[in-house]
This record gives sequence, C-alpha cells and structure tokens, in this order.
Amino acid sequence: MTSGTTATDLEIDALRSSIAADLPAYLADLEQLVNIDCGTYTPDGVNEVGRWTAGVLSDLGAEIDIRPDPGGRFGNTVVATFRGMADGPRVLLIGHMDTVFDPGTVAERPFRIDDGNAHGPGVTDMKSGLLAGLYAVKSILGELGGLPFERLTFIANPDEEIGSPSSVDHIREAAADVDVCLVLECARANGDIVSARKGILDTRLTVHGRAAHAGVEPEKGRNAILEAARIVRELHELNGRWPGVTVNVGKIAGGTRPNVVPERCELEVDVRATTADGLAEVRQAIMDVVATTEIEGTSVEPQVMVAWQPMEKLARSGRLVEHAQAVAGRLGFEVHDTSTGGASDANTTSGMGVPTLDGLGPIGGNDHSPAEYLEVDSIVPRTALLAGLLLAIARDPEVLGWRADDPRFVVAE
Repeated sequence: MTSGTTATDLEIDALRSSIAADLPAYLADLEQLVNIDCGTYTPDGVNEVGRWTAGVLSDLGAEIDIRPDPGGRFGNTVVATFRGMADGPRVLLIGHMDTVFDPGTVAERPFRIDDGNAHGPGVTDMKSGLLAGLYAVKSILGELGGLPFERLTFIANPDEEIGSPSSVDHIREAAADVDVCLVLECARANGDIVSARKGILDTRLTVHGRAAHAGVEPEKGRNAILEAARIVRELHELNGRWPGVTVNVGKIAGGTRPNVVPERCELEVDVRATTADGLAEVRQAIMDVVATTEIEGTSVEPQVMVAWQPMEKLARSGRLVEHAQAVAGRLGFEVHDTSTGGASDANTTSGMGVPTLDGLGPIGGNDHSPAEYLEVDSIVPRTALLAGLLLAIARDPEVLGWRADDPRFVVAE
C-alpha cells in the first residue's frame, strides 16, 4: 500500500478485499462468540469471550493487560496496546463483551442465519461490532505490515450493559491522551452511525416510613407508598421543562401486605438528557423534589446507580463524520450520522473532550430482545468502512494538530 495524506482508492479496495476474504472466518467467530452465555452477571462467560479476544489481539501483535474486577462480580477488562509510528496519532477502540441475557439463553436460541440475517443473543449488541474492530485492525496490518499510529489501544470491557462500573476507570485512563476514540456498537437499523447520545442518570429513591397495623392503629404509621406516589407525580411533571430531557419512574416496589402501613418503598428512575447542562439541571430538580416530604415522619434516600454524561457532538467529531462519509462514498454507499437516546462508552470519552464516533459496527436492530438481528451483507462494507476510517484518521495531519489547544495534552505531555 502507498503512503500519503489520505487513503487512496486502491488502499480502500485492498482493505475491502481482505475483509471479504475473511468473511467465512468472521462468521465462524461470530457463531462461536454468540453461542457463549455472557450476560453482565455471568462473569465466567464474559471471561471466556475475553480470553478468546485477548488471544486474537495477542496474535495480531498487541501487548495484553488483563484487569480483573476488584469486587469479583464482573468479568475482566481486556486492554490491548499496539505500538506503531512515533509521529502517528493515538487511537482508542472500545467494544464490550457482555450482553443483557441470562444463562440458558444460548440453549433456547443459538446462533443461526436465516434469509440473510444472523440471530442469537448479542449478535449485534455487540459481538459483531467487537469482531469488526478485530478484523479491521487485521486488514490494516495485513495491507500495511504495521499500524500507522503511535499507539492503538483496544479495550474489550465486561460490563457496558450496566454502565461500565468496573471498566470505566480503565477507559478513562486510556482516553486521557488519545486523539480519537471509535466505539464499535452496531450501526442503527437504517445504517446511520452515531455522533451524539443522551446522557443517563439512573437513580434509586428509597422512601422510608413507619410500619403500623392498618386496621387497629393506622395513625401510628407513616405510609411510604403514599409519599412515593407524590414523588412519582412531581418527577413526571419535570418532563418538558428542558429540551431533550426525559424522566420516567419505571419501577416501584413497596409494602409487605394490605393490612400493614408500608414502611418502605423504592422507585427506580430513568433520566435522559441531550446536554450536560440539562442533565445537571434535572438532577438538581430531582434532589429538590425529595429534599422535603409531605408526610411527616417519612424521609427519602437517593442513590445514583448509573451516571453517564451526554455524548454531545463535538466539532472535531464532525471531522470524523466527514472522513467516514468520504470512505463510505469510495466503498459505494452513503452514511449519515445521527443522535440516539441510548448511552454507551462513547458518552465517557466524549464527555472527556475526546473526538468520538460510535455506531461503527455492522447493521442490525432489535437489540436486547429475542428478535435481535444482524444483516450479514453489511459485515464486509461496514468493517471496511471502519478500517478505511482508521486509515483516514492516521493520514490526517489535522488530527495531530488538535493537541495544540486540547487541555488534556497540556497535562498529559
């Protein structure tokens, strides 16, 4: 392959041909990974995927660092580092290994391909994206004989589906001094890539009251469910107060039996916002709602379970979109970027100021459901798009120029 300031048509064609030749191997790997029960809370399965992934990355020439969950509840985080050209950019790729499915799901509906679509637990979210990252790196290594980056870090994490509590520190550490981050979630069902995501604030509100006999001496009780009902109403009244902010009380659990004044009630609240300011404002509003109670003798204990800053579309992320669109055009199709309501590890890196693009896996849909599917015909073009995007980033002098006014590099260098 040739060198220069951009990827040539011959280079793009070579990457696509290499990936197309590897499609049978990709599908065999996809079947193997999908047929592993690896829900977030099934660490043995996640670690089986992790060992396989680490083995592939090691074979490709990466230094492997396996980082266990300190609490032992989740699987290991795999951090693979490739060293390359001293004057190249630093890139971070992120793909997660966990799914939302319980043990036994594979036995109920194992991997299969019907009418051009692949099915099975995690086939798009995100076994196919994880493989796209591996095969994109492999294709560049095969065509160039090395990677045109100072450093490429590939993180395969075990707990993205619950907010990456064990792996987020490793992601932050790796992202602290990178120029670009690419996240390997699947493309939207219409083929769009993702340049913005809502932030998330998952909060548990525990209302404490006082138990009493509901028939004999109800006046001695303090009804936690009644106080919770007031909170639910006021939280839902926050909807519409700020653009792009939604609040939903999605789960309520309280009381023990009808003849007991309930002393406890738990609310699980989903909050989404398109901007960091909006997320901060709705968070404060929720705290205001629960700061005082209407029923004397009750109290509310708030606990933030998951907090992800919004992935706002940074101006420099727009440059990555332009590169993706140019590469897609050379591959013979169009690609558009979009915003989506779901969060991913891209929220973390974008929130740190790292130019970030997501949705770079193959095309699929119906994530988190038995109807989840992957368009098999999208594997080659979308993996080629990812490989071509990586090459375009490596060849773009503007990317290295971003360091001049990025406060992360003032500290890191």
